[in-house]
Amino acid sequence: MSQSRHRAAAPLEREDSGTFSLGKMITAKPGKTPIQVLHEYGMKTKNIPVYECERSDMQIHVPTFTFRVTVGDITCTGEGTSKKLAKHRAAEAAINILKANASICFAVPDPLMPDPSKQPKNQLNPIGSLQELAIHHGWRLPEYTLSQEGGPAHKREYTTICKLESFMETGKGASKKQAKRNAAEKFLAKFSNISPENHISLTNVVGHSLGCTWHSLRNSPGEKINLLKRSLLSIPNTNYIQLLSEIAKEQGFNITYLDIEELSANGQYQCLAELSTSPITVCHGSGISCSNAQSDAAHNALQYLKIIAERK
Repeated sequence: MSQSRHRAAAPLEREDSGTFSLGKMITAKPGKTPIQVLHEYGMKTKNIPVYECERSDMQIHVPTFTFRVTVGDITCTGEGTSKKLAKHRAAEAAINILKANASICFAVPDPLMPDPSKQPKNQLNPIGSLQELAIHHGWRLPEYTLSQEGGPAHKREYTTICKLESFMETGKGASKKQAKRNAAEKFLAKFSNISPENHISLTNVVGHSLGCTWHSLRNSPGEKINLLKRSLLSIPNTNYIQLLSEIAKEQGFNITYLDIEELSANGQYQCLAELSTSPITVCHGSGISCSNAQSDAAHNALQYLKIIAERK
């Protein structure tokens, strides 16, 4: 399912500028995904598509995601059971408009025009630059989420979170667009000393580890994680939530408990415990109450961490 909207394209400033045929590009490069086709179109027309996550409904059985893509004056949305599928559908909707609406025409800049990559960085669009950099290095595309909106009517302030792989940056501004730009600029500042020709890992760029990884768990000298290795996790009246919290503090990851509104098939409460490890760990729990379900989820998370930590 997808929706779209667009404004009339502005008149071309250069009458002698050549136009780029999206139809010819699709014909010349069969097998390309909608995201790839739209990105290549954006690269050639200097209108890099920008994707934003509008909604994520994490139902336990059928998750649904909604993504919005903006390319030039066109904005479309797409829905899917995964983020990738939602992005593809949004891109596909934008492509259909570009192919069908003859009044929308982007000019390919004259070859003699200045190369944007050689202009000062503060003149570039940081949102587009960050997305282009992610694609170049094979990273997942950055995702933007509006986390806060406040302030008086005459002086609004927006806060946006930009997530790239396992890292996040926060940007603030007087508009949603400015908040997004500021978040993207923070990431770009970290990448300023790398060569665009080199494909490198995001960990090396940012300059620190991904936090709690399976490797770090197995080799940690921490008292709590080593106690977990020796524990049976079957002692009555053990406070599993507290024990998991202590290990999280020692190993440097966060825990989020998500209570599920729907009861299980046998009428019990349900809960998910999400650990911000790398990769992220999610464990299910159930019980006769919400607190019991959280305790069971913590217990299952501890069992999983114990198995991982003991592996050689």
